[in-house]
Amino acid sequence: MRCIYILFSLAVLLSCKSRVLESSEITSRKSPNLVIVLSDQHSADMVGAYGNSQIITPNLDKLAHEGILLKNAFSSQPVCTPFRGMLMSGMHPLKNGAFVNDAPLLPNKTKLLAEILKEKGYQTAYFGKWHLLGGDRDRPIPEALTYGFDTVLTNNCHVDFRAGKAFFWNINGEKEFFNEWEPYGQARQAINYLKQIDKTKPFAIIVSLHPPHDWGKFKGEDGKMHYRYDTEDELMNLYNRDSIILRPGLEDTPDRRRMYHGHMAQVTGVDIALGRLMDQLKSMDVEDNTLVTFSADHGDMLESHNAVLPKQYPHDYSNKIPFIIKYPKKIKSGLKTKMLFGTLDILPTLLGYLDIDTKQEFDGRDLSAALIKNQSNKDNYVPLWVYRLGHANNINWRGVVTEEFTFSMDKDNNTITNTLFDRIKDPYQLNNLYEDPEYEAVKSRLKELTYQWMDKYHDDFYGADEFKSVQPKETWQYNYTKNPVELFETKNK
Repeated sequence: MRCIYILFSLAVLLSCKSRVLESSEITSRKSPNLVIVLSDQHSADMVGAYGNSQIITPNLDKLAHEGILLKNAFSSQPVCTPFRGMLMSGMHPLKNGAFVNDAPLLPNKTKLLAEILKEKGYQTAYFGKWHLLGGDRDRPIPEALTYGFDTVLTNNCHVDFRAGKAFFWNINGEKEFFNEWEPYGQARQAINYLKQIDKTKPFAIIVSLHPPHDWGKFKGEDGKMHYRYDTEDELMNLYNRDSIILRPGLEDTPDRRRMYHGHMAQVTGVDIALGRLMDQLKSMDVEDNTLVTFSADHGDMLESHNAVLPKQYPHDYSNKIPFIIKYPKKIKSGLKTKMLFGTLDILPTLLGYLDIDTKQEFDGRDLSAALIKNQSNKDNYVPLWVYRLGHANNINWRGVVTEEFTFSMDKDNNTITNTLFDRIKDPYQLNNLYEDPEYEAVKSRLKELTYQWMDKYHDDFYGADEFKSVQPKETWQYNYTKNPVELFETKNK
């Protein structure tokens, strides 16, 4: 009898061991997780790992040390909504519909990021700034327009980040206010979500932090209005305003020092929020099987080049963004790449790292292999542009960035958007060569490249009048059906 009991126990033990092995094998075969962290209006030069010795970004610097830092990543259209539309779709804005701020991403043109991942068994969630709904910003996101995200906790778009002022729409469509600085609250939402996920399935989350974006204006000591960035005392106290070094070529004034002080303090707050999120991934023991990327919608001019707006210009401070990827399974630590990388490349490249082939045709390139190899081609370029509807104080322009030059042109001869900068000899873009006869051949070649991508994406240098001529009856802000390309084609038949 004792022998029979021993044999039975042994059989049970072997059976349990077999089940454990099967479970372990399933876990090892589980698709990699994806975490995308975004900030907004955050230039590449405002990260320590990009060479800024005065900014306090230990978590971003650590992420860069553990992964790959893209030295030449650009926001092709340095505007919030268009950047997000390209991130989600891999399509040019004239095709995905989100071609200016508050023109919604169309839900019916292609499979979007979270929809692709859901089909692969991913749990999907989005936290923070959305800015894809279009129209009135002060409303919750309808379930039909969540683009494949199972969980969406967002305020859509709101720029008061203070505790008690910052809010989000909860799962019941009710407005709730944060009791802490908004990025900390949004990071906490993401962490709480990760604590309760199904650990047998992969997850994909986006945490979209709105700072270091401006939040209003202040009247300066010079009597003029300047963009406001002041933030939490605990963050402001980390910097000595008098010792801050401004960008080369910018006149040093007390008002600009105040702007820099608040902006840099907000950057550090974003860094702290990122660190808390990374700590959660570490506590879950999923770091090795998680692709983490950090980037930003666009940069911030901070009045460099006498810019009126914080963004929407062809200069690096407006469109050169931080882009860092950590994925231990495929990316060795400490890599840096000079490969040119644009917004349209983000989705196909991330899917490439995740080994997901959707059979879709993206407007960008899968550069997952090229980035690691630090491959470079002098014929490569990233398209740059801004579209204008006429009600904002921006400029309608087109251009390209190559390894050697940044070029842009408009139709109205604005000095700030008719540019030619030598990226090698003039890294701070202080010498505009657009009218220099010695660079006429260079300008001609770059103009040809610009028209090349414009032709590819069916852009006939459209401006406010042209967009108005094909505007849907529901207006661009509430258009959820046809993209500009389709409407122009219908008009021109």
